[in-house]
Amino acid sequence: MLAIKRFNKAIIALLCVICILFIPSGVASANSEDELYLGGFPAGFILNTQNVEVIGLCEIETDSGTVCPARDCGIMCGDIIRSINGVEITSVNALTKTLNEDYSVYNFEIERNDCRLVAQLKPAKDKSEKKKRFGMLVRDSLNGIGTVTYLNKKDLTFAALGHPVNDASGKLIKINGGTMYGCSIYDIRKGLRGNPGELKGIFDNGKTLGKITKNTSCGLYGKLENTYNFSNLTKIKCGSVNEVEIGNAYIRSTLSNETSVEYEISIIKVDEWNKDNKNFVIKIKDERILEQAGGIVQGMSGSPIIQNGKLIGAVTHVFVNDPTRGYGISIDKMLKS
Repeated sequence: MLAIKRFNKAIIALLCVICILFIPSGVASANSEDELYLGGFPAGFILNTQNVEVIGLCEIETDSGTVCPARDCGIMCGDIIRSINGVEITSVNALTKTLNEDYSVYNFEIERNDCRLVAQLKPAKDKSEKKKRFGMLVRDSLNGIGTVTYLNKKDLTFAALGHPVNDASGKLIKINGGTMYGCSIYDIRKGLRGNPGELKGIFDNGKTLGKITKNTSCGLYGKLENTYNFSNLTKIKCGSVNEVEIGNAYIRSTLSNETSVEYEISIIKVDEWNKDNKNFVIKIKDERILEQAGGIVQGMSGSPIIQNGKLIGAVTHVFVNDPTRGYGISIDKMLKS
């Protein structure tokens, strides 16, 4: 599962939103599976989205009183800004450049609940700096913590999460690339029935692991740095979903610092053709996870699932009403994404 934190890198400070769990410009294929290495370690992901979203409205002090031009023209939190005065808006930089143009009125085309709306915004001049203000906060990026599933030494690609990064409505977010960083886990919020837990981690912004190229229904894919060190990783073969047996298996995950550990689970259901990529139902058996985390928690998505010494898939979601159980995606699906 992934703990996602979204933020506007150009206008506001870091803003966090939790999501459930967190590949490659060239995807690993069956022909190169002998070059796959086992993941199971945490990473920090920063994704550049193709949308500029309004995430806050604010008041502006003017000579004639307090106003909020964005609210006054009908703009709301959650709106996606598609264009301004006919100029397409796909980033905060594009938004800032357009707003700096000397218009008396700005015609916004926004998207709200799959509907396109038009709003006319007249900026206000703030009292202290005498600058043009619009009364809104926006973002075009998001970040979060997840687990890397596998790495391919042959083409330096990686896969993580095992599930897509979606927006609040459940739609897959289109991205303009991103970056994967080293990450250390410093705390766990224990999962409870009806209240999923969460891994809490710190990005190491000085430790770039690779670039993210795709957000797909099977997870995040990207390209590793040319200098990536495989020496501490374990090479592993893949096992197809039709080889999977009901019974004992393992997941590899990280619950503290950067040290990945193998934990015992049980596979209790196999569904090869599940359309939502929920190919396995798993149950945590290892007392160490149950004691530390209560079961599967956000941030563990992407944790590789291993049976009979082969990589068979990755953890994706937790059962909200039973954190000891969750879903997994087959490695077949991840390799074909």
